[in-house]
Amino acid sequence: MADLVVIGAGHAGCEAALAAARMGIDTLLLTLNMDGVALMACNPVIGGSAKGHLVRELDALGGEMGLAIDDTFLQSRMLNTGKGPAVHSLRAQADKQAYQNRMRRALMTTDRLTVRQGEAASIETENGQVTAVTTVTGARIPCRAVVVATGVYLKGSIIIGEHRHDGGPQGLMNASELSSSLTELGFVLRRYKTGTPARVDVRTIDFDEMQEQKGDDPVVPFSFLTDRKLENTYSCYLTWTTPETHRIILDNLHRAPLYSGKIHGIGPRYCPSIEDKVVRFADKDRHQIFLEPEGKESREWYVQGMSTSMPEDVQWQMYRTIPGLRHCDFTRLGYAIEYDCIDSLELRPTLESLRISGLFFAGQINGTSGYEEAACQGLLAGMNAALELQGREQIILTRDMAYIGVLTDDLTTKGTDEPYRMMTSRAEHRLYLRQDNADLRLTEIGYKAGLASEERLERTKKKKEGTEELLRQLSTTRFAPGEKLNSLLKEKGQPEVTGSLKAEELLKRPEIRLQDLTTLQPEWAEISPAVAEQAEISVKYAGYLEKEAHMIKQARQIEETLLPKDICYAEIEHLRLEARQKLDKQKPVSLGAAGRIPGVNPADVAVLAVWLHKQNMKSED
Repeated sequence: MADLVVIGAGHAGCEAALAAARMGIDTLLLTLNMDGVALMACNPVIGGSAKGHLVRELDALGGEMGLAIDDTFLQSRMLNTGKGPAVHSLRAQADKQAYQNRMRRALMTTDRLTVRQGEAASIETENGQVTAVTTVTGARIPCRAVVVATGVYLKGSIIIGEHRHDGGPQGLMNASELSSSLTELGFVLRRYKTGTPARVDVRTIDFDEMQEQKGDDPVVPFSFLTDRKLENTYSCYLTWTTPETHRIILDNLHRAPLYSGKIHGIGPRYCPSIEDKVVRFADKDRHQIFLEPEGKESREWYVQGMSTSMPEDVQWQMYRTIPGLRHCDFTRLGYAIEYDCIDSLELRPTLESLRISGLFFAGQINGTSGYEEAACQGLLAGMNAALELQGREQIILTRDMAYIGVLTDDLTTKGTDEPYRMMTSRAEHRLYLRQDNADLRLTEIGYKAGLASEERLERTKKKKEGTEELLRQLSTTRFAPGEKLNSLLKEKGQPEVTGSLKAEELLKRPEIRLQDLTTLQPEWAEISPAVAEQAEISVKYAGYLEKEAHMIKQARQIEETLLPKDICYAEIEHLRLEARQKLDKQKPVSLGAAGRIPGVNPADVAVLAVWLHKQNMKSED
């Protein structure tokens, strides 16, 4: 007996189980293989463009991924530093085995959480409510809620050239029976596809033919709780495909499962295989390839950019045309994997099923790709399952609150016809939803839910108060004209002044950073980097942030216009038939969500608004 059963111990399942157990729920985490817990089946990397935002938000809410990667990374870099702070994103190469061990340790030492090896066969329900999970070995586990986080294991099928076999990633078994149960519960399953490149033996790589890519110094941590100094210990390396690589691929395209018809699943648009890139971008004579380590105790290196399902002999040929890999030996072949997933339009923004109470879904089962997208869904599903079991209101993160809100809103109102990947361009309020202020936006929410710790909340309050105080000082401190001020201005290519200047006025100049002002105000050098960063962004982007706040306020008005769950859309006059069908199927929580459903136009939203106003008037009478 468990209050909550989490099916699957990938990145979604781990976060879901940890969140629920830490919130006081007796939780069982059911995994196909204890050795596959928190497995990084593809590139052992956490973060990246937009994905770094997700990890920071997950950490702010009280998740584990940020802490785990800070403890186990090999190389860390801040991406997009040549652009504005809205798109700065952390990315860290993990020690694959160390990360798994670190996450497994967190699971095994958390109270109220049990991890067990076993395969789920079915989910039992009664009167639209989850009642139990059964396993393939005949065990029946009574429960009040379930989080399905099966990743790519649900009827997983591995494809390498002409060869296909049932299985999960990296030689693990697949889950063969749960799909039938989901179908019986009314879910329409889809087939999606992802893939991975070959791994090569580091002893056979010629790094002299590649460009070294060093990590950052200093290293910015993922977790807001990490305050120790972090150091990079490994470099990554850049190389390129060649015209010969492309010729070999094109000559063997008839043997590529992606083009021969052996792969039926829909693959990720933004992480295509090398054969797909060569065909789609025929005008390019080379593509970037990164060589990245998999672990301190491993000789395997990951070949980023060379995902493939080509036959084995073709893989050997094409890899050995790449500078630095001309004499490489494989430790593992590249492969594609097809798997079952649901239509995410079947879910509420809380990630609970629209039809079955207590049944939540998280991760690649919802049609997403990526460890970070999965982990954030897992955390949200685990939190909301716990809140439901405790009789408390579930959490909905909206588009103006978090990237996680953008992710869940896209999935549950727009749906996805291909593996969904988070990108900064998907977030209309990205200047506000920066990775540096995730704690200020979300930690209080996590604390009120019972997940984020008191320590985390106190740190966030201290950061907020420190930022407010520094902004006050910047707005009131004046620097008198003189040698120090004009020397700084000259150094930064600015004209000298004869009058005094406010610190705030100086800082608004693009060429001047807060650190530069410490020559005029030495005590500011002692301010914490997190506080200094917040204050500097607030000053430099004040006008833009003010516009963003106005846009968010306008958007929030329509988002806060909630729609009753029991609306009969078929009875609303003047609502188009297509809109009635779409609205009835997805049951949006607000007017804003209704307007983002494909097939629902602004006129339909206006009809809904009028109908809602009339209903409110009737209730007041």
